[in-house]
Amino acid sequence: MDMLNLATPQATGKRALNRIRNQRAILGAARDCFREHGYDNTTIRDIVRRTGLAAGTFYNYFSSKQDIFAALLSDFLTSMNDDMSQQRQAASSTREFVYHAYLALYSATARDPVVYELAHQNQRALRNLFGSDILGLTMLSLEEDVRNAIARGLLPAVDTDYLCAAFFGVAYDTSMLVARRAHQSPESAQNEARKAAEFSTQLFLGGFPAMATLSSEA
Repeated sequence: MDMLNLATPQATGKRALNRIRNQRAILGAARDCFREHGYDNTTIRDIVRRTGLAAGTFYNYFSSKQDIFAALLSDFLTSMNDDMSQQRQAASSTREFVYHAYLALYSATARDPVVYELAHQNQRALRNLFGSDILGLTMLSLEEDVRNAIARGLLPAVDTDYLCAAFFGVAYDTSMLVARRAHQSPESAQNEARKAAEFSTQLFLGGFPAMATLSSEA
């Protein structure tokens, strides 16, 4: 008799929920440890101790600290990129395209500054895991969205590579500043994200009229 078939759907459901709870507990503990001690100084023992789980349970989910880093970052990047792309594609004006894309990025950074700072501080590990640095990963779909926005008349018809590079440059350092301030003052994190999005938007909106001249000269 196949003993696996004796498991009831209810029991299977409970095991699945237990796995989800354990995995979330490990990831949450790792995030806290990384924030308090830094990635390099955190050990798997530190993480396990904070979860209250047995050491053997940890290894049912992750084989190393790098696996945890990859899981935290994958969740962060997938959610953020999906949100940014949806905001850009739904934009009906130049301001909406710029503001909501930046707000999605800065809000994600403000919600989870530890992961974002961790990614910046471990660029080599990031490239080994994902084949790119944090800048490339957080802006994966930008070029396609920019080309579509130009075709829709939301952005000036300028050199796409230069325009994306400008978006990248502003996003890179500004998001790090948002992460740092959110880390220091969690209670004002979302307000910081909105402030940074407004600043970035005004910076671009102020420059777009001059870019129209470049477009006509091209």
